[in-house]
Amino acid sequence: MKFALIFDIARSLMLARFRQTLIAAIGVTFSITMFIALLGFMNGLNSLLDGLILNRTPHIRLYNEIKPNEKQPLLLSEEFRNSYPFIHSIKPSGGRIEIHNALAIMAELKKDNRILGVSPKIVSQVFFNSGSVDITGVINGVDIDQETRLYAFNDYVIDGKSSDLKLVPNSIILGKAAAQTMMLNIGDLVQVTTPTGERMQLKIVAFFQSGLQELDKTQSYASISTTQKLMGKSNNYISEIQIKLHDMNKAPALAKQFAEIFNVQATDIQTANSQFETGSSVRSIISYAVGITLLIVAGFGIYNILNMMIYEKLDTIAILKATGFSGKDVNRIFITIALTIGIFGAVFGLLLGYLSSYGIDQIPFETEALPTIKTYPVAYNISFYVIGGVFALVTTYLAGFFPARKAGRVDPVVIIRGK
Repeated sequence: MKFALIFDIARSLMLARFRQTLIAAIGVTFSITMFIALLGFMNGLNSLLDGLILNRTPHIRLYNEIKPNEKQPLLLSEEFRNSYPFIHSIKPSGGRIEIHNALAIMAELKKDNRILGVSPKIVSQVFFNSGSVDITGVINGVDIDQETRLYAFNDYVIDGKSSDLKLVPNSIILGKAAAQTMMLNIGDLVQVTTPTGERMQLKIVAFFQSGLQELDKTQSYASISTTQKLMGKSNNYISEIQIKLHDMNKAPALAKQFAEIFNVQATDIQTANSQFETGSSVRSIISYAVGITLLIVAGFGIYNILNMMIYEKLDTIAILKATGFSGKDVNRIFITIALTIGIFGAVFGLLLGYLSSYGIDQIPFETEALPTIKTYPVAYNISFYVIGGVFALVTTYLAGFFPARKAGRVDPVVIIRGK
């Protein structure tokens, strides 16, 4: 049987029940629209939250950790080799926080084509002296050029210029929350005291705001040389080496490799942020579940409409089969009706889904906690549209398959005799 004739009969049946057909198509359109808008918004939100944490986190961090030696002298003694000694309350003795030969390690890492960039870091606990009050804080000594290139540091600078950190001697970039607590402005001097009693006055050249209030109250940034001077260390003192990879998924394996080669501790981004990534995954799963549920509900609507159409059009189906249409031809007619509803619903749903996402993306969203965000975050991912379109067609096909199979089995003799 020619497809043109089958499609023409399907079109006539749909026009005969135009209102019900339109409602079914609107149901598919609404489901696809909400699927696209919901996934776009939730994944945009995930990207925003990931940016607050993961973009500021190195893929691999090399450092030295002060901890007790696992091989205690008693365990090395021949006399107690076959015994099971129990040693309690072991304390660390000696050790060094700085990475030995850090500059040579960094030079070697930069030759690795798997690595996007390497940056040094020094972390120092300090007290910000505000009048007679000492406020606990942390100074991160960084290479500001690498911080800007690898970790988008400028996105979090809300006042001043981060580049002044390397131009102005003895300067500091202070967290906005800490500056508000001490009532400081750009250009002011803040006195800093280290745990060893060293004091230095640093000039504020910029403010940053990460969006995490507790971090902004304590974290600050200075150049590597300023931090070394503050701590009374030599110019080759480095306490951490931060590594950014081209492929973040390689971080766990490379962290183990670098730890063995350079005899340091290494932490990869997956281990350091496992709980955070779990939260993002759960939000994405919820978004997909809600969107797919909407499509399934729309599929049940199509199923009910086609079932009612079959019962109302039993005479028509009987006449078609009596005039030479086979059961497969009748089956194709109702499958065509279902797929036509699905195609029109999917096309308009994808279009309205994009427009809805764009509309959400234009809604102002301003908060002091997130100064870099001006509108609600939305992700435009082509995979959302492909999944939505394919699932709409699959759902409508299945919704039409069972009523179509029932229609194909109608016995015209029974129907006509009954009349």
